[in-house]
Amino acid sequence: MDARERYFWDLNGYLVVKAVLSQSEMDEANEIVDRHSNEIKVGGNTARNSKALKGTGRPVLPGILEFPKPDCDPFRKLLAHPALVSRLRVMCGPGFRLDHGPMFIVSVKGTAGHTMHGNGEPHRPHVSYNHQNGSPYVGGVTVAWQLTDCKPGYGGFACVPASHKSKYRTPDGVRTGDADMGVQTQPAVEAGDLLFFMDSAQAHGAWPWKLDTGRRSILLKYASRTSARSGVGKPVAVPEVYWDDHIVEDMSEEQRAVMWGPYSNHRGEIPFLDVTEQGEVRIENRNDRQRPNGQAAALSKQGGDLPKETMTWIEKNATTGT
Repeated sequence: MDARERYFWDLNGYLVVKAVLSQSEMDEANEIVDRHSNEIKVGGNTARNSKALKGTGRPVLPGILEFPKPDCDPFRKLLAHPALVSRLRVMCGPGFRLDHGPMFIVSVKGTAGHTMHGNGEPHRPHVSYNHQNGSPYVGGVTVAWQLTDCKPGYGGFACVPASHKSKYRTPDGVRTGDADMGVQTQPAVEAGDLLFFMDSAQAHGAWPWKLDTGRRSILLKYASRTSARSGVGKPVAVPEVYWDDHIVEDMSEEQRAVMWGPYSNHRGEIPFLDVTEQGEVRIENRNDRQRPNGQAAALSKQGGDLPKETMTWIEKNATTGT
């Protein structure tokens, strides 16, 4: 990652690297997609309440890393491609990992856009961006491998450049695109290009797809070694699992609140502590203040009442020592 790329990345929050894939690599991948087209699934409406982005549900092709060999091989090669590794080491540090994905978007004409989401405000440490001692750092980076052209006006990935440095929340009109103040942009990418963007630190989304020919973009969502944006955080973070039953069985709800394991993408499902004006520690749930205090944390101390995914994880790993 040279000085020009670092400058552009730090300034804008995205970066396009041109012509990374050869024509033969793209032909091979597209031929495999054509053969698996019957597996394409159409998702929900990502335009939500936007008029500017409205359209049909977004088609995706799941399971590309699980295709029978040799069909999975071209996609697995993308996971640790030299052009990707050399830049992610700078963007989110050595030891980066695939947090979730891939998401293979195969939009057709009329596919809806996606409202802007992410942004540096409110602050979320596990995906935030900062620059210190000459080095950039961001907890989450998505890379998008392009198998077709996504030129301006076609539709596809869009973002609000520099929003990763904003101190203010994204206005509704910018989020929906209905009154975007001219700040949304669609970076021009062509087949074979590699797009990096700050996922969740930067406001990003997509514009509706307008071409008769489809859009094919493979999104791989990486995280720094210490970030956990998705995955098994929820089932293993419950105090009974992370610390074992006998350690937490007699604890108060307030004590249990600090015994949760790492779980970044909790969406307010875990308890937070606060201190009242009287100096008493209490449970506070940011997303649902109407529930009784501590209910979000009050997963039963009896294993049978733990969430299903937690019980599945326990049963799977009980004899493995993992």
